[in-house]
Amino acid sequence: MSELPWRPGSIRRPKPVRTAKIPLTRAEIVRAGLRIVQREGIDAVSMRRVAAEFETGPSSLYAHVTNKDELLQLMFDEVCGMVTPQEPDPARWKDQVKELARTAHQALVDHNDLARAALATIPTGPNALRISNAMMGIMLSGGVPAKMAAWAMDRIFLYITADAYEYSIWRTEVVDAGGQKESYIAQLGEDLVAYFAQLPPEKYPYIQKNAEAMVGGGIEARFEFGLEMLVDGLDKYTSES
Repeated sequence: MSELPWRPGSIRRPKPVRTAKIPLTRAEIVRAGLRIVQREGIDAVSMRRVAAEFETGPSSLYAHVTNKDELLQLMFDEVCGMVTPQEPDPARWKDQVKELARTAHQALVDHNDLARAALATIPTGPNALRISNAMMGIMLSGGVPAKMAAWAMDRIFLYITADAYEYSIWRTEVVDAGGQKESYIAQLGEDLVAYFAQLPPEKYPYIQKNAEAMVGGGIEARFEFGLEMLVDGLDKYTSES
């Protein structure tokens, strides 16, 4: 029998080409965390869940991020980096404070319930500090005393953060109810008006009589109202500086 020109197993098959993995860096870990938040919410974020985005184990992340708490703060600061403050203009200082607050609020609203990561803590990342420094500078340029500017900045950021978080809760309620935002809120408003209107007037005369006013106004209108109260109230202190 003639010798076979080849032996079984002697032919090397080409190795399958593997798609290059995303490099594991702090920046990519933060972006992965933000993707999870936008899809599933902040409760879905864990070191293991983020590691799965890179097809690796959580231990691989610890060379870049200490723990979940640090990751959430890095994610929050990344969102703060999406806000671009203006240079202080003394003639427009109140408008500038409102514009900065609106932009920061929208950035948080766009990232599901990430705002919760900033509650009961003091964000000190470089982007958060940049926004705080800008708002402080704007108020100081308008003649607001330093202490009042610092306190006002704290209250304004608490307001926009809490409002953005509550907005995410409402959004989840709408999704869980399987409805559209407008129709869901409209129905809720009708139900609340009906409830307030049937309250015993001898116990709750002002609520019962003003049921429509209690419920009227959309989410955006109420946010603007609260923001104006906070910012316009600073006029009281500019004359005392």
